[in-house]
Amino acid sequence: MADSITDQLGKPLGGWRLRLYTIIFEADTRAGRRFDQWLIAIILTSIAVVVLDSVHAIGVRYDALFEVLEWCFTIAFTLEYLARLACVRHPLRYALSFFGLVDLLAILPTYLALLVPEVHALIDVRVLRLLRVFRIFKLTAYIAEYQTLGRALSASRRKIMVFLSAVLMIVLIMGTVMYVVEGPGNGFTSIPTATYWAVTTMTTVGFGDIAPKTDLGRLIASMMMLMGWGILAVPTGIVTAEMAAMRRAAPEPTTRTCHECLTEGQTPEARYCLHCGARLQP
Repeated sequence: MADSITDQLGKPLGGWRLRLYTIIFEADTRAGRRFDQWLIAIILTSIAVVVLDSVHAIGVRYDALFEVLEWCFTIAFTLEYLARLACVRHPLRYALSFFGLVDLLAILPTYLALLVPEVHALIDVRVLRLLRVFRIFKLTAYIAEYQTLGRALSASRRKIMVFLSAVLMIVLIMGTVMYVVEGPGNGFTSIPTATYWAVTTMTTVGFGDIAPKTDLGRLIASMMMLMGWGILAVPTGIVTAEMAAMRRAAPEPTTRTCHECLTEGQTPEARYCLHCGARLQP
């Protein structure tokens, strides 16, 4: 019994499943590009409906229209989700992946809203409706620049963590100094409060709820504001340099996908997946 289930979940692609897989998961064909373009348009439209529905005057006036559109979007996303499960070799693996969970979150709230209205003690249905904004994450699966940025952030995460650690040490030290210089009488009642002020000053946010009153405190604040300009540019430079290096080293991007692990970007001449080693379909 277990063997039959395993065989079913890992059934090789062929026939209509292979054609559907190529259209849905790969955009190097005309049908694949059109599918992605239509799906992006539907996602953006559904997000616009969610945003407009949150405006009270518009939501009350067009409530019936928004309700019909929401069900149309939900049905469309449901069919897309079922099609993805039907054409992959391992449906459970896809369902538990990041994009599989995002696909599920894009359709689940509307169906839950049918079951929850009477259970007021649990949650307001409007809160469930807000979960529809998870549809915007579906865009990352269809735009290569999102994936490039994600890979650059992942590759530079250690440098960014070291940078953030240095920034945390600076704001902690400067917050402690300001606590000593200004003191509770000027609003710096504790080191955590002074550190909060240092963070808002270093990031050039400057809420103004706490401000130095002494000349020395204002001098320190001015130095931190000027320092903040340079500090904010560091993460951008790290990620930009990583993206430039990846662009020079990476081959021409493709949407060719491994049927086993669903890793995208396989080169046209590759015979085996670069991630899991599975044999690729020609």
